[in-house]
Amino acid sequence: MRRTNSKISTWDTLSRLLRNHNHNHKYKHSHNQVFINFRGKELRCSFVSHLVEAFKRHGINFFIDKHEQKGKARKHLFARIKQSRMALTIFSKRYAESRWCLDELAKIKESADKRKLQVVPIFFKVKADSVRYQKAAFGRNFWKLARTSSGEQIKKWKEALESVSDKMGLSLGDN
Repeated sequence: MRRTNSKISTWDTLSRLLRNHNHNHKYKHSHNQVFINFRGKELRCSFVSHLVEAFKRHGINFFIDKHEQKGKARKHLFARIKQSRMALTIFSKRYAESRWCLDELAKIKESADKRKLQVVPIFFKVKADSVRYQKAAFGRNFWKLARTSSGEQIKKWKEALESVSDKMGLSLGDN
């Protein structure tokens, strides 16, 4: 994707995906159409804020965890994932620093495996292979977090990273 057209191309691509998905599913107004999974510290005030504004302009119902306290209300957050029909997982270099992001991703994979959720990965300034195989800066962050995590948790995270990063998605920025 060329840099000069990236905002237009990205929105056009996401818009098409959402329209096609909406055409095939009936949504209840109380449910979230799109769950956005991302590393808040890194993307909340940049890419995600633009995405949120575009969703609002186009009337797309979405959920981001901006009002959730870190580490609190996990059941509520997981319920939001279950209510959603689509998840955008925005992988970035610092994504794997967050146990919260990886736990959300594992729940997203679980719903996707049951065919209750469509997942679209977005690789924001990171290569898909770096996510899939936990390499480069992404991998260093993952393995640093893994040192303080259980073997079972690491296994769930790796399976989710491999599964979601293997899906058709978008690559944005210098990666």
